[in-house]
Amino acid sequence: MSTDISWLIGGPQGSGVESAANIFSRACAAMGYNIFGKREYYSNIKGEHSYFVVRVSDREVRSSVNDVSVMVAFDAETIFRHYDEIAKDGAIIYDSDIAQVKIDEVHTIDAPYKARLLKQLELNNKKPIVSELLEIAKDKGVKIYTVSFKTILANLADEMNNPRLKGMVRMYNVLAVSFSLGLLKMPPQTILESIDMIFAKKKAIADINKSAATYAYNYASVKFTDCAQLLKPVQKQSDMILVQGYQGTALGKMACGCRFQSYYPITPASDESVFLESNEILEVKDNRPGSTLVIQTEDEISAMGMMIGSALTGTRSSTSTSGPGFSLMAEALGWAGINEVPIVITLYQRSGPSTGLPTRHGQDDLLFAINAGHGEFPRIVYASGDVEESFYDTARCFNYADMYQLPVIHMMDKFLASSVLTCKKFDTNKITINRGKLLEKIDNGDYRRFELTDDNISPRSKLGLENGIFWNTGDESDEKGHITEDPVLRVQMMDKRLAKLSHILKTVPDEEQAVSFGTAETCIVSWGSPKGPILDALEMLQKENIKIGFIQIKLIHPFPVQYMKFLLKDVKTIIDIEANQTGQLGQVLKQNLERGPDYYILKYTGRAMTSTEIYDSLKNIIEKKAQERQVLTHGA
Repeated sequence: MSTDISWLIGGPQGSGVESAANIFSRACAAMGYNIFGKREYYSNIKGEHSYFVVRVSDREVRSSVNDVSVMVAFDAETIFRHYDEIAKDGAIIYDSDIAQVKIDEVHTIDAPYKARLLKQLELNNKKPIVSELLEIAKDKGVKIYTVSFKTILANLADEMNNPRLKGMVRMYNVLAVSFSLGLLKMPPQTILESIDMIFAKKKAIADINKSAATYAYNYASVKFTDCAQLLKPVQKQSDMILVQGYQGTALGKMACGCRFQSYYPITPASDESVFLESNEILEVKDNRPGSTLVIQTEDEISAMGMMIGSALTGTRSSTSTSGPGFSLMAEALGWAGINEVPIVITLYQRSGPSTGLPTRHGQDDLLFAINAGHGEFPRIVYASGDVEESFYDTARCFNYADMYQLPVIHMMDKFLASSVLTCKKFDTNKITINRGKLLEKIDNGDYRRFELTDDNISPRSKLGLENGIFWNTGDESDEKGHITEDPVLRVQMMDKRLAKLSHILKTVPDEEQAVSFGTAETCIVSWGSPKGPILDALEMLQKENIKIGFIQIKLIHPFPVQYMKFLLKDVKTIIDIEANQTGQLGQVLKQNLERGPDYYILKYTGRAMTSTEIYDSLKNIIEKKAQERQVLTHGA
């Protein structure tokens, strides 16, 4: 039988939930399992509820599911929020000290959720106490395993003759992982190796954590003997890596020759820049350094200006931001557009508008990216569907920027940024670098930066190049860059710039514009991070002999009209799946194809889609039980 386990750990923000999930993920990946994990957390430094769900399978997985196989909780709020997500044959490991905690004692639970939970408990004739919620789970068939984290830590302190351990509640996360893996009967050596890797630069801390892990693992493997779930070693695939979401674009930038990145800290984009800062010198291949200079600026306006200035020197340059930061960049985006400056903006979307949900997921910024900045100027809007894609797409985005001399907006999002997963090792040999018409030498002094050419792309000088003198201004200009208001030149320059859009559609290969995973009379059209949950849901439907097509659009602007018409020519029913309220891709389809979706599956709670939700929604459509719009709501 196939192994497919979903593991959840929850606790207060700052209590080590992410470290615990990383240890668990690395241990399972080391055994040969495929991993997909996602982190959910409040926009709060410490105290609010945080949780991490990790899916472990012996086959490829690309998303989370609704049901949790094993949950470990060392605080009451995790029970209050997730008790009803555990599968009927699943398990809950919890701290005995929280059994009698009442909901009124958990001050971090927000009023709306508290009201819904109290109403639900009233219908079940249960009191709002942890022990009563555990009874509901137990009645459903969930196994309940009780342990005192405090007692275990105290016993360990006595055994190691280290009284300080008694107060190290942050070690609860390592105990939680070890209890879980002991319950699942996983070989203990993998836990210790995982801890060594996580705390590689802190040997003393690693040693303490390994002692705690061994003690907790042995305790659980002896005490917890009737769990239905087991994790045995499986055949490990070659060339697989465990990667955090934001690392795909960061490593892609290093490998494709990005040498400058500016940024202002903003969730969830900052992780990418911090990773680049932590790996400023990296050998890529052929003794070619992968160093990237990273500058933290005073605001996003400065980040945009610095990036443009760097690009004018001929350096491959980028910035990374989220919705509110991108709003501040819109004016300078237009400046880059009129001056044909090749830049890449990695836009990690989150839920808006305004500050919105700062640490939550959303695909709210598609139309904004397409239309940002006043006036008319060309840009490319390109969307990656998963972390492995994002590595190679990053290189493409830089090539597009150089080849067509325009801004490229690379669409990512919080779901992708905060995922952890196993995927094929990134292959730098698959990355090519195309600098376009970047000049290294100019023989005469009559250089025209904005020369009118047959393909509307001018030879590009860089600052300091001999004979390569040019002018940049925010005003309209002639071929050399001098300001002009001549009506004939204005038409020529506008037509020159905007003609790049049709040139892009003619020269970018079809497979880089959109990806077809098979078409049928009923077909999904989507973009970005829903790709993984969609593919997993389609696999579930195929087992029931239900065939639905799927087209992932990657080049969203300029829109691949002709190629999409070809892919959709035999499709009778279009289903739009995306994470926003208005179905923004659907609007793009209507505008460009004069044909819109017949159904929408949307999610805008700030939580990522699960394959279970999409499967259920698609079944409703196939069985003709669905309204035109289905709104997904799973997730705490």
